[in-house]
Amino acid sequence: MSPAEKSTMTDQPIAPKREERVVMDAGDIARALTRIAHEILERNKGIQELALVGIRTGGVHLAHRLVRRIHEIEGRQVPIGELDITLYRDDLSLRKDQPILRKTSVPFKISDLKVVLVDDVLFTGRTIRAAMDGLIDLGRPAEIQLAVLVDRGHRQLPIKANYIGKNIPTSREEAIHVSLEENGEDDRVVILKA
Repeated sequence: MSPAEKSTMTDQPIAPKREERVVMDAGDIARALTRIAHEILERNKGIQELALVGIRTGGVHLAHRLVRRIHEIEGRQVPIGELDITLYRDDLSLRKDQPILRKTSVPFKISDLKVVLVDDVLFTGRTIRAAMDGLIDLGRPAEIQLAVLVDRGHRQLPIKANYIGKNIPTSREEAIHVSLEENGEDDRVVILKA
């Protein structure tokens, strides 16, 4: 190895290894989504006037999975949309970097529908507040419900999910990472510690 190569290797900071603990595997995620699909159908007495909207990015993948499960159960398709909440975030003015805007696609009128917002992790509630603002800009739903794969606690706003895959109590020093096969990873949920 040349001196230049050695210098390049030592100049790069080494990120500290984060300890991770798997709290949901692929089977756990599949079962949680099947249960949530049944709970959505039971609460709404079927799919009449029902739509699902996934919050970018993880919520979109989960919403598509839920729509497939509901179709397997009911034999009919539920309208599905995708919502980018970037411009509705309350920390937008605090960010130094330029936000990356992604596509919002809600190809149906949401007015008078029961809309189930879908996200991967519920934490402070700020993402959900932004999503509700974005949704209401598109119309006036009859009702907004919330489905999340993981509720980790630490709410800063009075927001509660109607459908929860799993409650995972965490400390503020921990992070929850949801890996999904749609992103080229194995389905799993892990707690990361510094």
